Amino acid sequence: MLEIGEPAPEFELPNQHGEPVSLDEFDGRVVVYFYPRANTEGCTTEACGFRDELPAFDEHDAAVVGISDDPVSDLAEFAAEYDLEFDLLSDEEGKVAAAYDSYGEKQMFGNTFDGVFRNTYVVGPDGRIEAVYEGVSPEGHAGEVLDGIDEKSS
Repeated sequence: MLEIGEPAPEFELPNQHGEPVSLDEFDGRVVVYFYPRANTEGCTTEACGFRDELPAFDEHDAAVVGISDDPVSDLAEFAAEYDLEFDLLSDEEGKVAAAYDSYGEKQMFGNTFDGVFRNTYVVGPDGRIEAVYEGVSPEGHAGEVLDGIDEKSS
């Protein structure tokens, strides 16, 4: 895992609209959360949690960005179905996820494959990692991240 205080790896990936989004275009904090697959139960729970807390993140000048290895078309459907008003980025080759120590070998139902790990990073306005959440549980995770940002803002 990346360490608190390290520079966050730069990225530029297409969002659910096919538009390029890069880390350096954000002015404040950026919550970069990695999730395995759009439209699955856990990923939907996590995304909707961030959606529901988005006004609170906005109050703290914190943008939210979700990254998976789904194609743009899947992200567009996912965002539309659940009214997700933040960027979902397509990292089909897993290169950005790997740079964030969030991609690698996984096992499920006896099968081994490469995929995205459910990790979250908070990147500060200075481009450095402020917080790291590894192997998170989707339920309540957005609130957990928001609580961490509240503590830093106090």
